[in-house]
Amino acid sequence: MGLFSTAKTLNVLAESYAQAIIDSGIDFDVLFGPAYKGIPLAAITVTKLYEIGGEKYASIGYAFNRKEKKDHGEGGSIVGSALKGKKVLIIDDVMTAGTAINEAFGIIKEEEGNTVACIIAVDRMETTKDSDECATKIVSKRYNVPVISIVSFNDIVKVLQSKFTAEQMANIDEYRKKYIPAN
Repeated sequence: MGLFSTAKTLNVLAESYAQAIIDSGIDFDVLFGPAYKGIPLAAITVTKLYEIGGEKYASIGYAFNRKEKKDHGEGGSIVGSALKGKKVLIIDDVMTAGTAINEAFGIIKEEEGNTVACIIAVDRMETTKDSDECATKIVSKRYNVPVISIVSFNDIVKVLQSKFTAEQMANIDEYRKKYIPAN
């Protein structure tokens, strides 16, 4: 997320998320961005959804959690749209072990929302310490929801492959063998 720090790069990122959401056809009411990186992602994406998708997305809300519950002002741990009884789409930047996404599921359940899918920019495709499957597959199975990624580790390597030296490709292949499941 740190590399996306200008209006132009954030616009491209928001457009990529929005288009992936539109292409997925997922029906949802609220876009939820887990603190902290998910917060700006939810905000920029919900506005881009309306810009690209029009009135169909005009009433989509967005929300995020506070790391510390507040007992004054708005109070609570959720800022933005209420989640109770809503179909919620979780947005985050990357999935490695699925820790942030698992926490988000718990928060949404606690708020009586129904998570219908997750969207991430990058699927690192890494196995977790407890399984030979990648985190996106584990999360998808555990919660019975699709996990949509804009790009995967393999997509990135494929596009940039011609730019890598033989030594860099050997390091990438070693990384794949160590962390990425064969299938």
